[in-house]
Amino acid sequence: MNDIPIQRLTKEAFAPYGDILTLKPAPDKLINQGLCGRHHDLALMDFGLDGRAGISLFDATPRSLPYVLELVERHPEGSQAFIPMTQNPFLVIVAPDENGTPGRPLAFHTEAGQGINFHRNVWHGVLTPLFAPGLFAVVDRIGKSANLEEYWYEIPFTVSGDVT
Repeated sequence: MNDIPIQRLTKEAFAPYGDILTLKPAPDKLINQGLCGRHHDLALMDFGLDGRAGISLFDATPRSLPYVLELVERHPEGSQAFIPMTQNPFLVIVAPDENGTPGRPLAFHTEAGQGINFHRNVWHGVLTPLFAPGLFAVVDRIGKSANLEEYWYEIPFTVSGDVT
């Protein structure tokens, strides 16, 4: 069976693949005359030896469920953070590495306002917003060396479930 259920994005379940970018229960400190809570250092950004951080905007077409997953990718030279510019949740797909190829994928549903950071070299699905607009700020590696590996599954997976 190639069905993948969608699960809630939790720190424990997502930890092997990356970081969840969300507000902490309380800010680390108050700044701007006490009117802004700073939730500090939420992700481990890794850009390799010859890379630097870059900020891009992605405008992705929303997908619908059930979603057919045929392709995953990874970035061996750097982490990649996706920060939604709306309050819409989105779908996050990851797969464990099994001797250089992706294993059985997992699908997560973010909460409104959550972003994610994929750790360096983690197999993951493409950006998958479920609602328009699919606008995201992306922080990732800018550099000259190749930083993308794609893997096409011989038999696609179907990601389905209730998204509430």
